[in-house]
Amino acid sequence: MEGTRAPSKPPQEEVIEMHNGDIIKGDTLESEIRLTSEEQELQAKLERRLVWKLDLFILPILSLMYFLSSMGRADLGNAQIAGLTLDLKISPQQYSNVANMYLVGYIVFQLPGTILVRKLGPPLQFGCAMLGWGIFTVCLMKARSYGDLMGLRFLIGSAEAFLEGSVFYMSFWYTYHELATRGAIYFSTSALAGSFNGLIAYGIQKSLTGTNGWAAWQWLFLIEGILPIGCAFIVILLLPSTPEKGHFFFTKAEQKVAIRRSRMTHNPENAKLRPNLIYKPLFELRFWLLAAIYALNHFALTSLSNFLPAIILGFGYTAVRSQLMSVIVFACALVGINFFAHISDMTQKRGLLLIICSACTALGYILLLVITNDKGRLAATCILAFGLYPTVPISTTWITTNMAGYTKRGSSTAMINMISQAFSLAGNQAYIDPPIYRKGNAAAMSTIILHGVVCVILIWVVKRANDKKDKLRTELPQEDLARLRAESFDIVGDRHIDFVYGY
Repeated sequence: MEGTRAPSKPPQEEVIEMHNGDIIKGDTLESEIRLTSEEQELQAKLERRLVWKLDLFILPILSLMYFLSSMGRADLGNAQIAGLTLDLKISPQQYSNVANMYLVGYIVFQLPGTILVRKLGPPLQFGCAMLGWGIFTVCLMKARSYGDLMGLRFLIGSAEAFLEGSVFYMSFWYTYHELATRGAIYFSTSALAGSFNGLIAYGIQKSLTGTNGWAAWQWLFLIEGILPIGCAFIVILLLPSTPEKGHFFFTKAEQKVAIRRSRMTHNPENAKLRPNLIYKPLFELRFWLLAAIYALNHFALTSLSNFLPAIILGFGYTAVRSQLMSVIVFACALVGINFFAHISDMTQKRGLLLIICSACTALGYILLLVITNDKGRLAATCILAFGLYPTVPISTTWITTNMAGYTKRGSSTAMINMISQAFSLAGNQAYIDPPIYRKGNAAAMSTIILHGVVCVILIWVVKRANDKKDKLRTELPQEDLARLRAESFDIVGDRHIDFVYGY
């Protein structure tokens, strides 16, 4: 082997070429015991450099995409108190329907938006999605009726559904021990977007109302539609596709490490869409428990995102002041996301952290329902946002790490999201009693308590499944065990004998 090495290659690249075949055989990672201590150190250094590049290049682009998507999702709440419902004579029930039309479009295109990400190519799929929802958001400024709002919000939701594959895409590049922290950074942009929406709406209402003959809400849709249109071209031109396809930002040696890491997260070589496996998760208890967890937190989360400015308005603040106060709540959400997700990656205890988040959120809702002091109610809203927002990146990581195989992971992620958006529809419909929204807050509190209970059940279920696999590995004859270990992760998924469920 020594004679085949090119003298100009750095030592790190030699290590990968020498041992790549030993480390990866089909879908199975072999022991790296044959690496010398010096080679292990070089390989670790190369991997650290790769992760640094991923954090510097891929994660910011994905976060920018989600930031703009979250702005587009939540700007309706800011437009509402900036005069949209008054100008177009929209009733509270009609406003809930308009908010829901976004979710209808999102649900309809959720599955293709996730499982087609390899086929369409992440840069093209995500970039075109941004162009779509940006154009439709700009069109909202010309809406003149309830019907216009319904149709355009459906189209915006349909376009943004094709961005949902970005969570799936992240698992191509990051390992299980890295996903929650990166997912938190990615998802925390939704809290930043909420704050940014509030600041933009505050500035527009103070400075641009009536300028050029346009209302404040029209300026809001114009500005927030132009942003994703401009950024779409950055995504199309710069975002890497998959580890296997390479990219100018990564060296050949780094690409090989990226491929090896992708195998570690059960992304098999030449993974492909297998139509016969798309709906198999529907027959598994773990799928439905994960779906329940994700759906229950979305009932509360989506309604809070859509109605937060109106909820704060009910505390007695002016419309302009309410926009500014929403920034404080989203800042608390941002802190909570990164705090809990970091602990989640450190401990690998996804279920326990979700239970703690549920308790924190439930406390916030209880205080919001019983306190009558305006400042106290604002503090309660901050507490519930601190606990509620982290449930999304942690539960998303729990889903991703407990579903293996390209088709199963992709379809499970999509179908769980579809179910969660259906619960989001229900959440929006619950908030129809302004200005206090007591019924909506009580319903959200109930779902988040149930969320914690389901987490306890799922922890028990996956522990039991792991125990069964441990027993099989101990009792099966070596010949049968070898046959099971030779099965492809892309086909058998998390049912593979060596797959360990996380909890």
